[in-house]
Amino acid sequence: MAGEVVRIRRVYDEASAEDGTRVLVDRIWPRGLAKEAAHLDDWVKDVAPSTELRKWYAHDPAKFSRFRGRYRAELETPAGRRAVAQLRELAADRPLTLLTASRDLDHSQAAVLAEVLKEP
Repeated sequence: MAGEVVRIRRVYDEASAEDGTRVLVDRIWPRGLAKEAAHLDDWVKDVAPSTELRKWYAHDPAKFSRFRGRYRAELETPAGRRAVAQLRELAADRPLTLLTASRDLDHSQAAVLAEVLKEP
């Protein structure tokens, strides 16, 4: 997967032909978004941070470094590994776009997940 394209976008942004496979990686459905408007190929809830970690982080950029470490540890659990493997399969033959409702993409779980997916 190291050579494959993985991008992150807000789920509220208009779908693009370059998106490839569009996957929502949030645990909860984005507020105010109709399912048909999301143009999703899949919704992989199990790859999202736990509710406890999400609430602790609260999208505070000052906590991002610690969040990244804790989230990566969650991705090493059996459920996390299965969810990451599912994303790798979805990206096997076309670009993968990880979608999140987060406003700050650089400090989101999608950014961490993209890092993980780009690793060999």
